[in-house]
Amino acid sequence: MTTLIRLMFEFFKTGLFSVGGGLATLPFLYEMSDKTGWFSHADIADMIAISECTPGAIGINMSTYAGYKTAGVPGGILASIALGTPSVIIILIIARFLKKFRDNPYVEGAFYGLRPASIAMITAAGLNVAKVALINIPAYEASGNPAELFLPKAVILAILIFAGQKKLKWSPIVFLAISAVVGVVLKF
Repeated sequence: MTTLIRLMFEFFKTGLFSVGGGLATLPFLYEMSDKTGWFSHADIADMIAISECTPGAIGINMSTYAGYKTAGVPGGILASIALGTPSVIIILIIARFLKKFRDNPYVEGAFYGLRPASIAMITAAGLNVAKVALINIPAYEASGNPAELFLPKAVILAILIFAGQKKLKWSPIVFLAISAVVGVVLKF
């Protein structure tokens, strides 16, 4: 029972402070991973992949996955509810007082300041995911050979998907499906 309560607290806190959308939850998930050991950084990379492939908001999908991995079905349900609750409360309050907030210079200033913070948190999380997905630090440390630092197949796939997404403008689902097939074929 204490795991479920802690899970709810951690995801409520994440929902309250992860300004900027679902990817802004990533720094909180990394911190949660380090503090609790409920899941690894590699699990977070898996969460991102699964959350991107499934319908719905990425933050909620990741909280469901993390909660399920930690405490089964009750954990998945409670983590999702806990993550979404702060947003619902804040939106209800803002909707009630929208006219007062709309032209308030303090509120405008706060949102102006939150934008770069959101970008910084999402960038930091993206770099952590890149480290897990593209870099093999243990192999490099074992051999000392710089050529073993990067996972060449993963780096090439990431570059091709990035370039293809920019040039072709296909649905992200297509690129995720292509990546999954390539991963199975090349046995990443």
